[in-house]
Amino acid sequence: MKKVLFAVLTVAGLFSLAACNTIQGIGKDIEKGGEAIQRATK
Repeated sequence: MKKVLFAVLTVAGLFSLAACNTIQGIGKDIEKGGEAIQRATK
């Protein structure tokens, strides 16, 4: 289960990083990814 969750989050993270154009955008995407991980672990 953890491997599947990690793979999904990794792919989602790569897509979000590919979609942003600035360092600020990358920071926001990383923050959203962290929030998603926190929600998934509750």
